[in-house]
Amino acid sequence: MRSIRRFWPLIKELQTGLLLVTGLAGFLSAAPLAGNGLTLLALAGSLFLAISGSTVLNMAYDADIDAVMKRTCWRPLPRELVTVREATLLGAAMAALGVGWALLLAPLYGLIVFAGIFFDVAVYTVWLKRRTPYAVIIGGLAGGMPVLAGRTLAIGQIDLVGLLLALGVLLWIPTHIMTFAMRHFDDYQAAHVPTFPAAYGFYATRVVIAVSSLAAALVMGWAAAVIGAAVGLLAALGVLGLGLLGLAMLGIVRPSPQASFALFKYASLYMGVAMLVIAAAV
Repeated sequence: MRSIRRFWPLIKELQTGLLLVTGLAGFLSAAPLAGNGLTLLALAGSLFLAISGSTVLNMAYDADIDAVMKRTCWRPLPRELVTVREATLLGAAMAALGVGWALLLAPLYGLIVFAGIFFDVAVYTVWLKRRTPYAVIIGGLAGGMPVLAGRTLAIGQIDLVGLLLALGVLLWIPTHIMTFAMRHFDDYQAAHVPTFPAAYGFYATRVVIAVSSLAAALVMGWAAAVIGAAVGLLAALGVLGLGLLGLAMLGIVRPSPQASFALFKYASLYMGVAMLVIAAAV
């Protein structure tokens, strides 16, 4: 039990849980729950291992950054509760098991799961995160892979809806990450991690967030319409999207740390509920 407590924070359970929800929603957007329970469990298991493994590998690589930042210095690696070698081995093992399981379920599904890990770890974390504020785009690509993978497992191919759902997540990512970068601006500066607010200022960042929020809401609504969601579900998505856009606009008109934090929290709620609506659309 002590070992579990040491390693559990490495998977970032809230982030992993949200990505897992998108994967399950992608599957349920094309296949009903009835009769697909075992496949859904296999999807959940393989995605959990892959996403968690990717996150642990990122934590191992970024241990030096986490040690500098006030919001992350309490994590197991900076506190030396877990060694970088232990975290790397754990992350690699979980990622390999997740991809292997996914390939056994369906080769195309497995390739998409692998692509998510590759973009997240190799391209985003190792190559771009410490070099450019535009790394957030690659992070968005990785974030869109679980929902695309889930949809693909259900229908056996990549289709328009799957691409739209992945694009919706990609467009949502700036709202999630850039508000966080503004809230913890000093931390990122101390760790020498380039961010959009540092490169272009807070006002430009808030404008990008507003545009991105609107685009994400429109794309998610488009995906739901293509699926054939009922009018009530489309209306619910619209209301959720208006809330996202409203908070983003509030950040421009009346910027404050409280407004940025409210948008950050609502963005996670929006994505979670939007995915539940997508899953209910079939």
